[in-house]
Amino acid sequence: QVQLVESGGGLVQPGGSLRLSCAASGRGFSNYAIGWLRQVPGKEREFLASVSWSGAGTFYSDAVKGRFVVSRDNAKNMAYLQMNNLKPEDSAVYYCAADLNMKTTPFGHTWGQGTQVTVSS
Repeated sequence: QVQLVESGGGLVQPGGSLRLSCAASGRGFSNYAIGWLRQVPGKEREFLASVSWSGAGTFYSDAVKGRFVVSRDNAKNMAYLQMNNLKPEDSAVYYCAADLNMKTTPFGHTWGQGTQVTVSS
């Protein structure tokens, strides 16, 4: 079982960038697709992006396609979400998650604890 811990959240101005990191421990990180999702209080968790176990394949929601880039480094047991041109509506708690397939819906059978991202001037 893999355990996930997110980091890199914080306060950023509109138009700015942040890179979130997801550190994995335990067994089999490279066997799983890794995804990023976010949640705003009172709303359902929203899928954003995922990367295949090898890193060769990626999948994005329309909401973030062209602005966010998902990647991973299996040698370091890390995954990343580079977020560019951030908007106030991107403010949320961001989670990384693991699943067997990068297009599984709903995504994620293992979750991190989340990291807060706030986009505000």
